[in-house]
Amino acid sequence: MGVSGSGKSTLSACLAAQLDCPLLEGDDFHSVASVNKMLTGHPLTDEDRWPWLARLGAAIGAAAREHGVAVAACSALKRSYRERLSAASAVPMLFVLLDTTRDEIARRMNSRPDHYMPASLLDSQLATLERPGADECAVTLDAARSPEMLCADVRAWMEAATAAG
Repeated sequence: MGVSGSGKSTLSACLAAQLDCPLLEGDDFHSVASVNKMLTGHPLTDEDRWPWLARLGAAIGAAAREHGVAVAACSALKRSYRERLSAASAVPMLFVLLDTTRDEIARRMNSRPDHYMPASLLDSQLATLERPGADECAVTLDAARSPEMLCADVRAWMEAATAAG
């Protein structure tokens, strides 16, 4: 989880490859209307997000039940979004927040011109972001670290989190 440009897709691909499990890209579950809205520089509202989170959560749950585990890349910026994903999936979920400086994320967003999410929406995403609470099954990692290091950190945290119950 994290704002656009934080490295969610890169880390998710690494994790899914190492875990030999399905990878679900949250961007693929957006409606055409939502993608067009973002393309024109307009942030999504909660009403735009609810059906997207329901679709993605259901797909995560189905993949996890079929394969034992699944990895998804999704912004999940608010606690209520994470709760919706968890409820729709009906499976235990762990969340990883990729966090780094605004400047680094803006640099990354500006280096991918073919992505529908413009850098002009970064501030709205940062304003929306609700960092996970201590009561959530989540960890925050520095997105400036290499994908390989992040993947190793996530795997170690997953093992500890699942062992703790």
